[in-house]
Amino acid sequence: MIHTEAIEKAKSHFARLLEEQLLRVERMKAGEDWVDYSKLAPLIIGVVGGDGIGPYITEQAVRVLKYVLADEIAAGKIELRDIPGLDIESRVAAMKALPEGVLAALKECHVILKGPLTTPKKGDKWPNLESANVSMRRELDLFANVRPVKVPEKGIDWIFYRENTEGEYVLGSNGLLVTEDLAVDFKVITSPGAERIVRLAFEYARKNGIKRVSAVTKANVIKTTDGKFLETAKRVAKQYPEIAFDDWFVDIMAAKLVDEKRRKEFRVIVLPNLYGDILTDEAAEFQGGVGTAGSANIGKRYAMFEAIHGSAPRMVDEGRAIYADPASMMRASVMLLRHIGYVSQATKMESALDICGQFERKVVLTGRSDGATGAQFADYVLKTLQDPNLESRAKSYAKL
Repeated sequence: MIHTEAIEKAKSHFARLLEEQLLRVERMKAGEDWVDYSKLAPLIIGVVGGDGIGPYITEQAVRVLKYVLADEIAAGKIELRDIPGLDIESRVAAMKALPEGVLAALKECHVILKGPLTTPKKGDKWPNLESANVSMRRELDLFANVRPVKVPEKGIDWIFYRENTEGEYVLGSNGLLVTEDLAVDFKVITSPGAERIVRLAFEYARKNGIKRVSAVTKANVIKTTDGKFLETAKRVAKQYPEIAFDDWFVDIMAAKLVDEKRRKEFRVIVLPNLYGDILTDEAAEFQGGVGTAGSANIGKRYAMFEAIHGSAPRMVDEGRAIYADPASMMRASVMLLRHIGYVSQATKMESALDICGQFERKVVLTGRSDGATGAQFADYVLKTLQDPNLESRAKSYAKL
């Protein structure tokens, strides 16, 4: 049986998507210059609480951020600005993943600290809205998702450069149910999109004296899109002759990250969107789980910093939200500070988090009432920040 009408409808749908993506390619080619944060006064940090446990952990991270930036805030150099309207209830009321008013408010900021947002999934109580995270990354052109994982005692010092605006996610809500028996989704990789994420990874390696960059694809099977990503990575790699380049299939890389002998060899890892999402969650487990990991979403004009985990609605439903671990949002704040040029404040905050979360662990979070609350952990971090010997103390622990 030939489903002529269904096929014609699918062709029309696909044509529209192709037009949109070709326009996006042209916008990327036009490009824009990187923002110079040193010339901004005040530099505006937008704060989005998020859904579920998001407001709880964001509140504690902001307490610490305000402490380390107290002088700059008092001098009017930095402003922290709350951005409401991105909770799931507001998005559903507007029936938009990113309501226009919220997007306009976000664009008035220079960098954003964002709590986790709920993404509706099939079978839950929410309408099938696009992921607000995906929509924000696309609208603000936050093409690089940067996720560091560092566990000194295991020899792990990785930084992942995950492409943020393409792959399977860019058209994640635009798949097509052609017939009741045939569902089709789309994967998009572009030359300019692949090149800018690969180049950013190599530039980081060069600036930090790192001698190896590894690309991850499944180009042996997903030959066209993953093939383009890998082909682009190989071409860019030739422009950095002092840096070794290798490539891995995603399934093998997932195995090598748990290989105690091989995993120490990896440093900078660059990969398309979906593979990056999966492997960075795996990698975060080595430093205590996704609750301890922050991530950066970098574009030339805007940047957003967030936890890598979700909104954990079950914790809220069970009355456990106050016990949620805010370390992920605090780690994201460290990345934010470094990105805007406040390196000494970032180093202090990171040292305090290392002491509190990895070395001393005098305040332990379990996610339940048998552990500390997020506020108690923030108190511990704030107290540690007041130690005049903070950085030497952190270094001495790291050597043990």
